[in-house]
Amino acid sequence: MKRESKLKSLDQFVEEQYGKTGTRKRDNLEKGFEAFKLGFLLQQARLEKGMTQEELAEKCGTNKGYISKIENNIKEVRISTLQKIVETGLGGQLELSIKL
Repeated sequence: MKRESKLKSLDQFVEEQYGKTGTRKRDNLEKGFEAFKLGFLLQQARLEKGMTQEELAEKCGTNKGYISKIENNIKEVRISTLQKIVETGLGGQLELSIKL
C-alpha cells in the first residue's frame, strides 16, 4: 500500500497560508521578505570582505548598532545611506531595479 506524501512545496505552503500573489496578506509577506533580503545581502557582502560590523560602520561613518539593525531587519535604511555603506564601506556598487 502506497502512502501519500503530506509534504508541501514552499510555494504551496505560502499560497495556502498567505494567499495568491496580489492579495494584501501575500503582498505584506513579500514586502517583509524584501527587507529581510536586503539585510541578509548586506551581511553577506560584509562577511565576504572579512569585515566586522564595527569595521564597516567606522569606514562609512556610522556605528555598529546601526549596521546590526539593518542586517537584522530592525531598522529601515535610506537609499542614500545604503549607497554610502556599499560604496564607501564595502568598496562596491549599489544596483537597484524596478520590476513591473
